[in-house]
Amino acid sequence: MKASQAKQGRGQKTNQIFKKGHIVAPTIQQIQDDVLTEYAVKHWAPHSSSRAPYDAELIQKIYKEEMLGSNQYLENYLWPHYDPQNSSIYHAISIAVMVNEKVRERVQSWEFLRNRPDNFRGLFRQIMNIATDDWEKVTIKEQTVLLMFLIHCFNSLENDIIRREIQGLVSIAIWTCLIPVSDGDRDLIYDTEWNEPSGRLEQEIQNNPKYKKRLNSIQKAYAKSDNETQVILNNERKFLWKSMHNFLDVLSKITESGPISADLVQYCERYLEFIIDIEAALPTRRFFNTLLDSCGFVVNCQLSTLALREEGRLFGQLLEMLKFYAAFEINDHTGTALSHHEITDTHYDRITALQRVAFKHFPELRDVALNNVASIDTRDSIIKYLNDIPYEKIHELAAYLSLVARVDDNSKKYEKNYLIELLIYKYERRLSQLDAINDMPLYPTEEILWDENIVPSEYYSGADCLALPKLNLQFLTLHDYLLRNFNLFRLESTYEIREDVEDAVSRMKPWLTEDNMTQFSGWARMAQSIVAFTIIEVIKPNIGESRPARVRADVSVNLNIRKEFKREWEGLKKHDVMFLVTIRAAIGPGQKFDKMKPFKAQYGIEYVRGCEIEGMLDEQGKVIEEGSFEPKPEFKSDGRTFRVWLDTNQYQQDIANTVHGAEDVYETFNLLIRRKPKENNFKAVLDTIRNLMNTECVVPDWLHDVFLGYGNPAAANYKSMPNQIATLDFNDTFLTSDHLRDAFPNYKIRWSTEDDNKHVPPFRLTFMELPNHGKKRKVDAEECTACQEILVEPYVIDNRGPYPSSQPKRNSIPFTPVQIEAIRSGMQPGLTLVVGPPGTGKTDVAVQIVSNLYHNFHDQRTLIVTHSNQALNQLFEKIIALDIDERHLLRLGHGEEFLETEKDFSRYGRVNYILERRLKLLNEVARLQESIGIYGDVSYSCETAGHFFHYQVLSRWEEFLNKIEAVKDVKVIAEQFPFTTFFDDAEQPLFPGKSIIVDLDIAKGCFRHIKKIFTELEEFRAFELLRNGVDRSNYLLIKEARIVAMTCTHAALKRHDLVKLGFKYDNVLMEESAQILEIETFIPLMLQNPEDGQSRLKRVTLIGDHHQLPPVIKNMAFQKFSNMEQPLFTRFVKLGVPTVDLDSQGRARGSLCKLYSWRYKQLDNLSHTTAWSEFQLGNPGFQFDYQLVDVGDFQGVGESEPNPHFFQNLAEAEYIVAVYMYMRLIGYPKESISILTTYNGQKHLIRDVVNMRCADNPLIGKPHKITTVDRFQGQQNNYILLSLVRTKAVGHLRDVRRLIVAMSRARLGLYVFARASLFQNCYELSPAFNILLQRPTKLHILPKENWHSFNRKLDEKLEDESIIIDDMPQMTHYTYQIYNARTNMEPTGDAITSDSSDDDNSGVVNMESKPTQSDADTKMDVDVKKGDTEE
Repeated sequence: MKASQAKQGRGQKTNQIFKKGHIVAPTIQQIQDDVLTEYAVKHWAPHSSSRAPYDAELIQKIYKEEMLGSNQYLENYLWPHYDPQNSSIYHAISIAVMVNEKVRERVQSWEFLRNRPDNFRGLFRQIMNIATDDWEKVTIKEQTVLLMFLIHCFNSLENDIIRREIQGLVSIAIWTCLIPVSDGDRDLIYDTEWNEPSGRLEQEIQNNPKYKKRLNSIQKAYAKSDNETQVILNNERKFLWKSMHNFLDVLSKITESGPISADLVQYCERYLEFIIDIEAALPTRRFFNTLLDSCGFVVNCQLSTLALREEGRLFGQLLEMLKFYAAFEINDHTGTALSHHEITDTHYDRITALQRVAFKHFPELRDVALNNVASIDTRDSIIKYLNDIPYEKIHELAAYLSLVARVDDNSKKYEKNYLIELLIYKYERRLSQLDAINDMPLYPTEEILWDENIVPSEYYSGADCLALPKLNLQFLTLHDYLLRNFNLFRLESTYEIREDVEDAVSRMKPWLTEDNMTQFSGWARMAQSIVAFTIIEVIKPNIGESRPARVRADVSVNLNIRKEFKREWEGLKKHDVMFLVTIRAAIGPGQKFDKMKPFKAQYGIEYVRGCEIEGMLDEQGKVIEEGSFEPKPEFKSDGRTFRVWLDTNQYQQDIANTVHGAEDVYETFNLLIRRKPKENNFKAVLDTIRNLMNTECVVPDWLHDVFLGYGNPAAANYKSMPNQIATLDFNDTFLTSDHLRDAFPNYKIRWSTEDDNKHVPPFRLTFMELPNHGKKRKVDAEECTACQEILVEPYVIDNRGPYPSSQPKRNSIPFTPVQIEAIRSGMQPGLTLVVGPPGTGKTDVAVQIVSNLYHNFHDQRTLIVTHSNQALNQLFEKIIALDIDERHLLRLGHGEEFLETEKDFSRYGRVNYILERRLKLLNEVARLQESIGIYGDVSYSCETAGHFFHYQVLSRWEEFLNKIEAVKDVKVIAEQFPFTTFFDDAEQPLFPGKSIIVDLDIAKGCFRHIKKIFTELEEFRAFELLRNGVDRSNYLLIKEARIVAMTCTHAALKRHDLVKLGFKYDNVLMEESAQILEIETFIPLMLQNPEDGQSRLKRVTLIGDHHQLPPVIKNMAFQKFSNMEQPLFTRFVKLGVPTVDLDSQGRARGSLCKLYSWRYKQLDNLSHTTAWSEFQLGNPGFQFDYQLVDVGDFQGVGESEPNPHFFQNLAEAEYIVAVYMYMRLIGYPKESISILTTYNGQKHLIRDVVNMRCADNPLIGKPHKITTVDRFQGQQNNYILLSLVRTKAVGHLRDVRRLIVAMSRARLGLYVFARASLFQNCYELSPAFNILLQRPTKLHILPKENWHSFNRKLDEKLEDESIIIDDMPQMTHYTYQIYNARTNMEPTGDAITSDSSDDDNSGVVNMESKPTQSDADTKMDVDVKKGDTEE
């Protein structure tokens, strides 16, 4: 085969496609000249005027000669013409290639199945046949392509079409391939009901008798089926068995030496990935794991020559992963995790069975039968017992144990070494997986940092296999879930650490002196050469452990640097992480480093070890305590010493290695590296995950199965929960009774009172249960809707006092019916998923849920979690505006200083508030005391105030009530009310005297105001007993606060402290949950210890939008291969968990909303998007409110790439800046304009152009923001100018989520600058670009209009003809003319110049100077970075 995957949209020969690494893209001209482009235009291009008829030979020709990942080749040609009966092997493999490429590019892979989904069964079976029965007809490269297709299928089980085909491959029927009595009996088991012993199969049935009946029924159905069906069933149940044996045959042919094909190695690596993926999900491993074990697959791989060769290093790492999952601590049939005792019992049972067989049938192994278990379950002991046993006996022993077929004439001959290894694999005592994790060092070392198989470079293309875990839809157990996330988080941190270490080391410029010493000729802000390093303490291990309990060391450096940098080093805090590095330079002075060579060897990095700061030492050698009131000590010299904690696991390993002759690492360090604090919290998060694995990690029972991806996806939804609450107080959710009726269009509303005047909010709603129609009767949708009923009970909120501040705050948002459903779901027990498209009020829904929980469940506490401080602050500001007592609010972590309020909601800010509030309330007590004529110091403390209330205030109130009850005269209320003097500062008269009911209500409100004073003081009493700020803040956290807010990062960092304090909560609400990493979503659910083995958690509400961009993963390998960017929110959606999809947006014009509404189930516009004047008016100076502006090459250049993945487009940058200047010149406020782009390189280029043209010009200035689409997610502006940059390939905008973010940032105007011919042919982007292309692709402007005097309606007929801008030079020239007209200036040498005429488009108009391409490049050199793959 000459073709495989190629980058979509790039023309290149097929013999380039399988090559690893970066593929150079052709130019547009090359693509246009390519033969395949001609084929596309003729046969399948969407914009072709006419298409030629289908030609099957064309597919074969393209496949053999010019295979290209062309846009829409799959959707418009391959799939529509695929025929399961007649299509060739080339056709099927071509489809597999295209699907693989889509998965690699992380675009929608299976969308094409919506058209003719039934044909997928034929395609899948054809690929199965090619991969097994037709093995010899295809090359090893083609087998790899098919294998990758199968991997993607097994990882897409959420797709019903694919899942149906996979189920037959992993069902219990595959057990028919288990080891029979002998190889000659293998075919006989298809005609038996397994009443006779048949090797491993009989053994499994004896262990799981429930399967015998199921197997028999399967076999009977098989026997009754016709020949064609039997062939299909046999192919399904034998597929994995045949596939594994084909693979093992290939593996056995690899020799110990000599050349080996890279394609063959890649195939072997991919096959292990395939098996690992099957083993890592319970539905696929349940029966397959037994088949895998029966084949001796792991042992065969272990003994293969590839595992011993250097080329097989990755193969060996994958094999270790496979061994881990093959022996995973889980019951494959029940799905329950095995405890340590159960694992031990299983191991002992297995050894006991071995001893029985040895005692009964093998006298040679009498010692094995009679010795204790511990003496025979190690590798050395098993080898010792079996080495001297004849081969025939070992084979017979393995056959008795059902590890191989019985010995007869047809038996396969095994090597003795294989049989011994098979017995070792089966009976060796394994180290507990948890113990292995606990013994793992948390800091990366030099071995991991530069291992490309584990931590690939940032330019990972997605074409290679890696030894990394994957975050798929399902996990085996909670331990498996935590372990995969632990490993990936650790490796993602390792990648970032490697970048920091390489940056620091390269800046330090190590070189080798004449006496072979390493010196540093450079300087780095984040690194210092080590003067001295000393181990000062090694504490003996704790009981039951082998590693030291603690290892401390002192590191000395000389800070002879600038003061601001010295302050940074001296400001390092406790628990900050640093790295100790040993460098032995290999290059002498004056020699240059080659960036193309491996970094580690070239710079001479020998060792890297992490450490954690305990503190900096003063000149007396004592640790300087943080937060001390004593002044910081002064130093007489630049020498500084840091006391650090070393990783005890790593220290133990290093010292153990010295026993075997290795160098003592801790005597060699010569460089100390620190990192930025915000990027240096990885160890705390890893500690948190490891602690979760070691503690009783309890997920609520109602969430457990859904969380792991099993069972009914709707089981945790409130409609399926047994404890659904019938009556809920919706408080101020509804504005009017009509609002309530509109919110429940499918319900019958019944009022508790017939008086229409009382139908005013707030409302208490009771959802009536549906009548039971019986199991046999089906109720249709209309009947079911008709019988849904809500009992509405209006109620009046108690009068809270005579002051305006006493009145409750009210919600003013008219929530839509779908928003009401989201609020209702969030109030009910269970799991709530709210999908919120842009502008649909996600935050408002979240705030109302929190408020309603606060008012409904007074004994419950709610935890609010977001991804960013900005989102948390936005949420918190809206919560403050509702009727929630601020003493119950607490904001943890950094970022509270950016809250747009004068109040401080941090822990210490709340403590100060409570202390100030206490003094204020005690003053009120003193005033009350004076008003009723009581003497004494009753306002001295909360305690004395409490006595005063009970003995003086309460008694007077009760006396007053008795008098009113006896007399019932309105005048008596004003005369007898005992606290009239206290309320002299309220609006007078206090009692109108017109109605006894009204006056009595006022009196009760006044007493509630007084009672609230003493209730608060009683709550504040503890703050008088606790004397320091830490104790007070802890009490506030665990007792006083009912709504606690924090970021997911803070939750991960502080989990240990929160659990230790006894933090408790009942409800979790997460905003931005589609932007939060899987593990960072899980940790906030685990911030408390279980109660009686049960989780206290009652509600989990996740709010987000999985159609927008996911969390940022810096390393592309972890993003693409391991799927680390998949948030828990998205995983739940893929699993089919019910969602509430908000369906009305109020951010943007309706016309702009159409650019992204197609991606959602339903997205309409709220009424104000047509009613408000800003939406009715057009955009001044522009004919259209949105437009795609086609930008051609400038001086023959479109996109450029000065550094890898650092894409820029000078023409688009100049065009956008010219349009921005035009907007400013006709009056647009600069704060209402943002410039976005899809690449970091373009962002820096646009900033350069703006700085050159606009920054210092008072008429223009800088726009609100110039940033990337990724960075602007969650933000908005009235007008967006968007640069898409690329002209050769679509790039990562093919990720539709990025497109949705880009299209949804504008409220009033969106102007997209791009190469129209490129993007219009991209299948994934076609819904949006088809809309954009309905308008002209030349910019239409109306320069006579002005922002300040503008009243043209959006749909109004134009009075003046618009000016059509053909290209960028014309726009810059036109802007220059407007600028002169505004300023009444003539062009000068220092003003606006141009070297272009009307018919020459080679120049750029500039307000200050005339830049050329080289000028721009020179300017860009300052900002050029390594490249951007994320943005």
